[in-house]
Amino acid sequence: MKWRSVLIAAAAAAAVLLPEVAVAQTSEATAPGPQTAVDRRAAQLAELLTGRISYSDFFDPYFQTAVPEPQFKAFSASLIAQWGQPIAVDKVTSADGRKGVVLLRLEKGVATVNLEVGLGADQRVVGLVVTGVTMADDNYAKVAAEIAALPGQAGFLVAELGDAGFTPLAAANADRQFAIGSTFKLYILDELAAQVAEGKRRWSDVVPLSHFSFSSTATANWPADTPVTLQTLANWMIAVSDNGATDTLIHLLGREPIEARIRAAGHSDPSRNTPLLTTVEAFALKGNNFADLRPSFVKADDEAQRKLIETNRDRLVLTNVDGVSFTAGPRFIDSLEWFASPNDIARLMIDLRARKSKPLFAAMAINNGVGPAAADWNYLGYKGGSENGVVSMTLLGERKSDGKWRVVTVSWNNAEANVDSGQMVGFATRLLALAAK
Repeated sequence: MKWRSVLIAAAAAAAVLLPEVAVAQTSEATAPGPQTAVDRRAAQLAELLTGRISYSDFFDPYFQTAVPEPQFKAFSASLIAQWGQPIAVDKVTSADGRKGVVLLRLEKGVATVNLEVGLGADQRVVGLVVTGVTMADDNYAKVAAEIAALPGQAGFLVAELGDAGFTPLAAANADRQFAIGSTFKLYILDELAAQVAEGKRRWSDVVPLSHFSFSSTATANWPADTPVTLQTLANWMIAVSDNGATDTLIHLLGREPIEARIRAAGHSDPSRNTPLLTTVEAFALKGNNFADLRPSFVKADDEAQRKLIETNRDRLVLTNVDGVSFTAGPRFIDSLEWFASPNDIARLMIDLRARKSKPLFAAMAINNGVGPAAADWNYLGYKGGSENGVVSMTLLGERKSDGKWRVVTVSWNNAEANVDSGQMVGFATRLLALAAK
């Protein structure tokens, strides 16, 4: 249940990134002057995004290999769906006429585009990166209204954190329990840091990579029992949401101690995560191979569920995960998942911050989830989660302007259809920009 904040990413200069969001005023007009290669290609961006200029005529073969046309078209469609049709280029800034920054006006904002033109005679583009989309006069009410219009259920919280509590700045459905996907891994990180603080473990402890799982970016195809440090497992679990690292840590730290940490961190309905499922157990129970066990598990109380897992531990293994079951749409996201409300997550952020653990903070900051939108923060940590019908994003930041700590968390569930992760990135980064003010 891995969340990716970047829609498309390619090597070197040939990349297209999911747009991030800030709040800005109107952009400057293009200054007149001789046309350069960047000027000419920038002038074609609106036609490119709307399909009126051939992808192969615009992009160099290098870019075409790194970002295939279907990926670019999907990106363009997502950008237009969120920000409206491209209207015109407002400004092009370039020192050499081949690399430049383009401000492209859309119906609902202005996109900042880094553009690089190749050295060939045909002057095709070798690099295109959308680093952000600015929105004029944004506010919490606008974001809340758009989130409220989403199909299914959604909620968010922006809050200022104190040592023992938090002050909401904007919220909707902040007490509602949402499926949060891999965001639950922050509770595992919290328990790991607690055990280190208690002297039970050290971040440098070397342990075997003992459990493998479905969709594990970092540990896929690694040999069983490869020695790794606890800090490495934590970094994998948080930065790339590696499920093998996650399940290794759950088995190492103990299911029940993590459940106790969830309660201690102030979760308002800890039974929703008791017993705490490993990723393999959750994947397996959702699949067709466990149609016999699933109804009994869903209906059982906490202790009966724990007994069912223990009794069937030899069946609830990776080889029995039916990956085909996850290709069509949401599956049992109301009952076989990990759950928290936005307020629960804010309380967890207080607990994490109170650890004052450098390795913990470092793990959360490896992938900040929003790229250049982090510029207004001394520190920005992130964890998200997703699966079919579920997307969740949580950010913990210390503002540059005054050193205050704020949390932004947003979740969206739809049991009937898949949800658009790109939209959620837009909401999260808009809320983060507002929280930075």
